[in-house]
Order: sequence, then structure tokens, then C-alpha cells
Amino acid sequence: MARNVLYPLYQVGGPQLRVFRTNFFIQLVRPGRAQPEDTVQFRIPMEMTRVDLRNYLERIYSVPVAAVRTRVQHGSNRKRDHRNVRVKKPDYKVAYVQLKPSPEDGSTEDGLEALLEEQRQRQRQDPRRGGVPQWFGL
Repeated sequence: MARNVLYPLYQVGGPQLRVFRTNFFIQLVRPGRAQPEDTVQFRIPMEMTRVDLRNYLERIYSVPVAAVRTRVQHGSNRKRDHRNVRVKKPDYKVAYVQLKPSPEDGSTEDGLEALLEEQRQRQRQDPRRGGVPQWFGL
């Protein structure tokens, strides 16, 4: 005869041996149109937000995410059943995830250096203005 054993929520000095599962399931899909090389397309539930997807990918799969764009794809309404009644396919959400470049590529350092140089150029004073601030202009 087995006894029902209740384990405490917290054990002093002991590890927390729990597995947390997500409430969402995402599906990697092949894009219908050509996408940039650093962009991946997912089919996600309607309740999932772009912040949820970013956290899902970064924390569970350790995938660096640069940006997430989402759109709602409406299901088709053209098909009819045997009683000639329209049958609608369910709506779903599509997410386009742009991945961060990997640090072993030299492109990130070059891109960072170019960005810093561009900011330095913007902050330099124009010698033709004679000390007049940039915001004071036409």
C-alpha cells in the first residue's frame, strides 16, 4: 500500500528538482517569401506575445534574439462542407524572429566601430555655424 507523500516547496540547503514546462508550443515554418538570412519564421499561438517569444527562445534554447515582429494570419473561409455551409480554418499568429549575429564573426566589431564613428560625426560641431548650437537653426 503506497502512501501519498507531500514534498515541501522549499528544502533548506537542498536543490530544487523541478521541471517547468511552458504553456506555449511554437512551430518553426518555412517562409513562403524570401527572408533575410538572419530571420526565422515561427507559427505561434494567438495568446503569445513578442516578449513571451523572446523570453522563450532566449531562456529555453539560449538563442540570441535581436528583434521580433508578429502578424495575425486569418484562416481561409472559402471551403464548404457537405451541407454547403462555409468552413473557416482557424486564425494563427506568425512571428518573424531576427537573430543577433554571433560574437565569433568579425562583422559585429566592424559594425560597432562604424556605429561609434557615425555617432562621433554627428556630435562634432560644424565650423561654419560659429558656435551657434545645433538645435538653434532653421
